[in-house]
Amino acid sequence: MVSIFKKEIRAYFTQMTGYLFLMFMILLTGIYFALYCVYAQSPQYQAVLSGVTIVFFIMIPTLTMRLFAEEVRHKTDQLLYTSPLSVGKIVIGKFLAATALFLFGLLITGLFPLLLSRYGSLPTGQIMGAFFGFFLLGASFIAVGLFISVLTDNQIISAVATFAVLFVFFMMDFIAISMPATTLASLVFLALIILGVAFVMYNSTKNVFAAAAVALVGFLAAGGIYLYNNLIFDGFIIKTLQWFSLYSRYGYFVNGIMNTSDVVYYVTFALVFIYLTVNVIEKRRWR
Repeated sequence: MVSIFKKEIRAYFTQMTGYLFLMFMILLTGIYFALYCVYAQSPQYQAVLSGVTIVFFIMIPTLTMRLFAEEVRHKTDQLLYTSPLSVGKIVIGKFLAATALFLFGLLITGLFPLLLSRYGSLPTGQIMGAFFGFFLLGASFIAVGLFISVLTDNQIISAVATFAVLFVFFMMDFIAISMPATTLASLVFLALIILGVAFVMYNSTKNVFAAAAVALVGFLAAGGIYLYNNLIFDGFIIKTLQWFSLYSRYGYFVNGIMNTSDVVYYVTFALVFIYLTVNVIEKRRWR
């Protein structure tokens, strides 16, 4: 895993990707810092980090588009997958390399509030919370980009697809409030989720009976809950989509509120996409 990590870090800085990533991140953060803090004469640096989340749409696809797509395009993926390292260690090594570069850029931007602190007191708790939340949000999106990169051998397609998925996550709250809140719509939505989970089970195990069992248990559980209290399904679509909103959880960190549940959510979110990446590679490896 360490060798993969070093290889990826070296690749970022032997090419222009790492330098462009850091330059763009620092430049955009500096612009927001000048507008939100210097010109506005405000110590609220956490507002800068809230505004600069727009960089994820450009930075994360740039950071992750080459992780696996380049390996497939250059036909070096077979050498990688037949190495003594496990697939899990390969994936984690690539993920940690991209996350380390992101963290390095974030630490550099930490110089801005230090400069600001020379001219007055700062809301330290809120700023530290915003930094921590920003890192968790970025790491979660890197895991998404890592997964998308393994699905294609074209870096441009990988970058565009990652941008699209991140944009959907950004718009999740707006999408949620536009969804119907009726019980019927909620039941249809839940049925699609159950079928989707059953499909994932079948796709992972190739066991029709296991997938059917998952679907049956899901439908029976949903039916039981509906008979017990059908009011639970009112607004189920809205609540579910809002639960997947990563940006709304980031708002708590900006306000200096660091809930353990939100930290666990971000870590679990990243681990799920890392697992999906490993699963895709394992299936391709044994094919």
